[in-house]
Amino acid sequence: MSERKVLNKYYPPDFDPSKIPRMKLAKNRQYTVRLMAPFNMRCVTCGEYIYKGKKFNARKEDVENETYLGIRIYRFYIKCTRCLQEISFKTDPKNTDYEIEAGATRNFMALKLAEEQARKEEEELREEEANNPMKLLENRTQQSRNEIELLESLEELRDLNRRQQTVDYDQMLQQYDTTETAREREERLERLDEEYIKTVDFGGSTSKVVAQEEVVETIDLAKQARQETSKSEMNKPPPAFGNRLKMQNLVRRKENPGPEAKKPAAAGGGLSLLSAYSDSDSNSD
Repeated sequence: MSERKVLNKYYPPDFDPSKIPRMKLAKNRQYTVRLMAPFNMRCVTCGEYIYKGKKFNARKEDVENETYLGIRIYRFYIKCTRCLQEISFKTDPKNTDYEIEAGATRNFMALKLAEEQARKEEEELREEEANNPMKLLENRTQQSRNEIELLESLEELRDLNRRQQTVDYDQMLQQYDTTETAREREERLERLDEEYIKTVDFGGSTSKVVAQEEVVETIDLAKQARQETSKSEMNKPPPAFGNRLKMQNLVRRKENPGPEAKKPAAAGGGLSLLSAYSDSDSNSD
């Protein structure tokens, strides 16, 4: 049984490829290709909208006597899906786009038209500057004036930022410096406070002298008070133990009565109760 897909073919020993007849094809013949619509378009005959990406069986041919920098330009023919009107467009390698030729109009071309208009105006301006040196000089002076105005506005903004700037980045970095210990930070803050106090003017040199004298006087008074308190504590006599012994001799301890002394007290207490009872009976009679 032979293979379904034959990859190798048999060539006899007497095979001569030059004897094979060759077909004479047209120089610019058309090929049938499958493509998608490169842009949105509208048919001129029936008004049918053909959207970008719709697939067609198109005919392709080369555009005669038209190239761009050695790049060949191709033309495509498609048919409208509604009225079968033929629509043709070709490639545009200069703008990396396609150009509609006949049978339809391209939609959403506002941006493209604006770009083309801006390009044309720029080209016209360049031609005018090349042909007219006075126009070139005017444009240069206007450009330099605009640059000076921009620099002035930039300087104004920088001055405004400097006035509003209140953040001291060096102080922030020192505050969050991990290498600096708490003691060093306190010493640095105290040193800054002392420098600030020295820079403050309290209304003249006389006020400074008076303030210093008052501070010295208060410090001397405090030292004298401490010295007097320490001397009084040192000269205070120690507590006397003889007075305590004298006080102990003055105080007498209570003697505990014996059992014999308790009995007559108990008997006396019973007689007093009987007399009180008899008095109460006589009073009732």
